[in-house]
Amino acid sequence: MAEDSMLPVDQPAATTLTITSTPPLQKAEFSNRTLIKTILSRPDGGAALAGQKVTIGGWVKTGREQGKGSFAFLEVNDGSCPANLQVIVDSSVYQLSQLVATGTCVWLEGELKSPPEGTKQKIEFRVQKVLDVGPVDPAKYPLPKTRLTLEFLRDVVHLRPRTNTISAVARIRNALAYATHTFFQQHGFLYIHTPIITTSDCEGAGEMFQVTTLISEAEKSEKELIKNPPPSEADIEAAKKVVEEKGKAVADLKAAKASKEEISASVAELTKAKENLSKLEERSKLKPGIPKKDGKIDYSQDFFARQAFLTVSGQLQVESFACCLSSVYTFGPTFRAEHSHTSRHLAEFWMVEPEIAFADLQDDMNCSEKYVQFLCKWLLDNCLDDLQFMAKTFDKGCIDRLTMVSSTPFERVSYTEAVEILENVKDKKFENKVEWGIDLASEHERYLTEVVFQKPVIVYNYPKGIKAFYMRLNDDTKTVAAMDVLVPKVGELIGGSQREERLEVIQQRILDMGLPLEPYEWYLDLRRYGTVKHSGFGLGFERMILFATGIDNIRDVIPFPRYPGRADL
Repeated sequence: MAEDSMLPVDQPAATTLTITSTPPLQKAEFSNRTLIKTILSRPDGGAALAGQKVTIGGWVKTGREQGKGSFAFLEVNDGSCPANLQVIVDSSVYQLSQLVATGTCVWLEGELKSPPEGTKQKIEFRVQKVLDVGPVDPAKYPLPKTRLTLEFLRDVVHLRPRTNTISAVARIRNALAYATHTFFQQHGFLYIHTPIITTSDCEGAGEMFQVTTLISEAEKSEKELIKNPPPSEADIEAAKKVVEEKGKAVADLKAAKASKEEISASVAELTKAKENLSKLEERSKLKPGIPKKDGKIDYSQDFFARQAFLTVSGQLQVESFACCLSSVYTFGPTFRAEHSHTSRHLAEFWMVEPEIAFADLQDDMNCSEKYVQFLCKWLLDNCLDDLQFMAKTFDKGCIDRLTMVSSTPFERVSYTEAVEILENVKDKKFENKVEWGIDLASEHERYLTEVVFQKPVIVYNYPKGIKAFYMRLNDDTKTVAAMDVLVPKVGELIGGSQREERLEVIQQRILDMGLPLEPYEWYLDLRRYGTVKHSGFGLGFERMILFATGIDNIRDVIPFPRYPGRADL
């Protein structure tokens, strides 16, 4: 397992960027500071900026006192790039012991200076004034200056962005998200927010998190019943007797033609007695536990008056917009209650899901290929310094892999052809047997893309038995118009299909998969009213980050990983 470190990243790496023009000294728009990236990510490493006065803010990666405590060196990083700015502060400016601890936040005014000859740095920062300090007790700080494994960092998920690896992943993830919106916006797609809470199971796998208030309501009622036990039959009978007596008293006063004031007072007592009886009768109906009807949970008493779940995909909902707005996409969190502890599974993950009206499987494959190539090229153009860090720390081939995918046409083979190729492999023994009808395993997918074709591969026309009900049935009635985009390092990156637009066919497919029709009636309406040929796909966002960075475990490329047994923060 590769390790992370709180030690400074070698600064020369930040100076190898190919920049066509010298960027201006950029200040943060909404805070009084200059971005460290603006200083260090120049062709000259910032050397030409010597003499300029700036304000910086950031966190100390490492710090050490020198000259018998007369000054200190700090390596400061503000998150704008992987490189650190070397900072020099004299003891006459501030108490050095408050600044040198790893993790300390500093906000500093000073001047950029040329360092002595022979040093690695092209520029350094001499502090003239300390504006603010967020101190750290080094004896208690959870992230020491030693190398830290990624497994260890999952136990301090709120602090791990301070490490070189997680901060680089965050910048790469941000760039991929920006590139995603850029690509689809440039191609005329409309961004649609699909619901996180749904009543439909898109995949038909049943591995969904249920959304309910019944449990909390049951716990609340149980606590209330313990605190205030329900009334007994004797209590209710006594209350009824009081109502009867109060009613007779009112009648007697009216018969005796008592004063209006006396009658009103008696009526008020009767009303109060009736309210008390009503409350007692209502409380007597309270029963501990989850409400049931005919021996089953009564979901009509739930928040949504029916079963509801966290979505496994926004695809079905975004289709409704594709069927009137043509080109749309959704990009958001999805959830799967799968008890898997592999390095490729999360309980909460993000999906990019475009949907295109008037498009067939070929159009779908063309869009997916252009999208993946766009993402790769975007990272190479905008995140080269972070990619260089990843190549140095985790995967020396990550930049070459991105370059290859960004510029190489994808191979396209049918599922049947792919199985035939794999069945004839002699130089490798697969753990999972290859035969027509299986869902290709990761080892099969990676062999096709890494060994056979040595480039991305799109496999299409899968057996209907291993694909979802919404995929269009081909004329052979054995396969569906589905496709997967396979890339080196991760295998399947994208799954997509032409959707089944024929009402009778999709109804039968739903039934064949053992699913009820009722939750999908709205989805079937898209086939009943103005049906249109349409296609789409889903890209697993975290898998794209794995592919780009070379990191092995998906838990390390999402800010706050959720997986069985863990939901920190």
